[in-house]
Amino acid sequence: MITEIAQIDVKPGTEKDFEAAVAKARAAFGRSKGFHGFELHKSIEKPQRYRLMVKWETLENHTVDFRGSENFTEWRGLVGQYFASPPEVEHTETVLTSAG
Repeated sequence: MITEIAQIDVKPGTEKDFEAAVAKARAAFGRSKGFHGFELHKSIEKPQRYRLMVKWETLENHTVDFRGSENFTEWRGLVGQYFASPPEVEHTETVLTSAG
């Protein structure tokens, strides 16, 4: 399992619209090969900064399957207008977990 972490800075004053657009994009993600869910986190210190954490079965499910699909086009069409700058994206794999 791979986690895509996208740091997204949005234009000031568009936070609620961006959040609504991400909610609307759930269907596009849901139709994507290897998709296992996402969470959207908003920074407390920097309210225009978000981190979108997306679970993918494989790296290629994100970088090839999703990015090359109409689902990605739909995603960017819904949210792209709110970006203050291009998202910064990285991929991680879990090496340790703790519940408590």
